[in-house]
Amino acid sequence: MFPERKPKVDLIIPVFNEAGVVERTHASLCEIIDQLPYAFAIYYVDDGSSDTTTATVSALAQKDKRVILLELARNFGHQAALTAGLDASRGDFVISMDADGQHPPAMIPQMIVLFEQGYDIVQAQRMRAEHGLSFKHVTSSAFYSLLNRISGTQISPGAADFRGLSRQAVEALKSMPEYHRFLRGMVSWIGFKSVILPYHESSRIGGRSKYSLGKMLRLASDAIFSFSLIPLYIGLSAGMLFFLLAAVEMIYVLSFWIEGDTSTLAPGWSSLMFVILIASGMLMILLGFIGVYVGYIFQEVKRRPIYLLKQREK
Repeated sequence: MFPERKPKVDLIIPVFNEAGVVERTHASLCEIIDQLPYAFAIYYVDDGSSDTTTATVSALAQKDKRVILLELARNFGHQAALTAGLDASRGDFVISMDADGQHPPAMIPQMIVLFEQGYDIVQAQRMRAEHGLSFKHVTSSAFYSLLNRISGTQISPGAADFRGLSRQAVEALKSMPEYHRFLRGMVSWIGFKSVILPYHESSRIGGRSKYSLGKMLRLASDAIFSFSLIPLYIGLSAGMLFFLLAAVEMIYVLSFWIEGDTSTLAPGWSSLMFVILIASGMLMILLGFIGVYVGYIFQEVKRRPIYLLKQREK
């Protein structure tokens, strides 16, 4: 009897200005995967680095035949870089992770075991740090709580882009070509058999986080407006509320006319201005929500590519 074929495993690692870090990441990665009886391919996706990251990864590719360099034409963002890696991957099981060392390579064997047990999605979930809460952890928890309430897609708090996907799950994601991508929500939305794998976040090997506050806010905006219509319903509900208040005000004024006591009616300038200002504010908010959705539609219908590949080495 022929032995059962071992699955091919692809690793997708986006890098952006990680010179001096990616070498150490690769070394720690090899310490783990060299001991495993699987055929590995390591896709480093250079997301428009301005330092020597490209040359560093190219040198790694010369030494390690498993390394494949995907260089994007410019910085398209972390989600686009992950998408480029998913599109290029060919393995039976695909694991995405960051290059800064905070996603421990020691979790890879456990992910593969769960895949072999029949799970299509192995989602690593970051455990809360024991030394207390940080601003990032608090805002992240609040964001996921909000998103889970307003959308039909449930995402576990602490679930980052450290996950394993079966080939079937990868192909499902590739069939979703939207421009504004929130892969954590998209992975949850496809609904394949999944399991949560808790882990403790390791210390960063070097450098600093590439996710600034502005980038985190843009990612949150993509998530909310891509997975929920609640902002529009908020504006609609506010409009109905003010319509009800206007009806109450009309009944109140008519009562004075019916009783023939119009002389006691106050001029009402302050209350009128209050209602006008509040109603105008809500209209502006609603128009803003509509404008964001229209902007998203405009960017989608242009059908521009999510990323542009400058070169592929090996």
